[in-house]
Amino acid sequence: MTGICIWRCAVYRYGTFGMKILAPLIAAAIAPSLLAQGSPPPIAPDYPHTRTVLEAILHAGPVMYVLVGLSIFSVMLVVTYLITIRRGAVVSSGFMATADALLRKRDYLGLLAVSNRHGEAIARVVQKVLDFTTKNPSADFQQVREIAETEGTRVAANLNNRVTYLADIGMIAPLIGLLGTAIGIMTSFTALGGDLGTARYAVLSTGISQALINTCAGLAIGIPAMIFYAFFRGRVQRLISDLESSVTHILALLSVHHGDKRMERAPVLLEDEF
Repeated sequence: MTGICIWRCAVYRYGTFGMKILAPLIAAAIAPSLLAQGSPPPIAPDYPHTRTVLEAILHAGPVMYVLVGLSIFSVMLVVTYLITIRRGAVVSSGFMATADALLRKRDYLGLLAVSNRHGEAIARVVQKVLDFTTKNPSADFQQVREIAETEGTRVAANLNNRVTYLADIGMIAPLIGLLGTAIGIMTSFTALGGDLGTARYAVLSTGISQALINTCAGLAIGIPAMIFYAFFRGRVQRLISDLESSVTHILALLSVHHGDKRMERAPVLLEDEF
């Protein structure tokens, strides 16, 4: 009996000791899961909002407003030139057919009225020539030719001067963008030299962003402007060649009429001599 009691006491003692050891281990294993179930989910860090392209352009400094204005003006010029700088606005086949028929009939007053109603460049040249011819019927043909050449030169110069606006925009826009670049770099260096703490990096990145955006905007406006300038310059040269050939045709018909007048006056001069 005594042995059984001793064995039971030993089992009880060791069992109690084991429970004391296992209890903390079980609590340590269960505690994190209980805490995870009871605690709220972790909050994601608040990252800064990324700007869109439009927001970056609007915050690129005051120079950007000038570049936006230039871009709108250049688009308006391109649309206007596509409508006005064309063959129908300089030399139209309908007007040339009418002018040819009226000149062969020597109906100068009728052609002058037709020229006043038309807005083509060749119509303005013919109007000047016929206005001079009808007011000065005894004028020499060389004077008529000079009038036609002067008016044709004026029209050609007007066409060339119109397309040079695109060339001006193509040269000015990159320079304005360079000005915005210099302002952005100055802002960045000011941030580096100032005592701004952690805000220094934000100001530095803002200045660099302004510099790059202004540079890209100036080039994005200047390059298409120069491309369209080259395109319209070639078109103007072709239209001026068509205008010259048309004026030459008109002068050739007028020279026939002046030759006929000289032939008609020749017998009179001979009679006067006799």
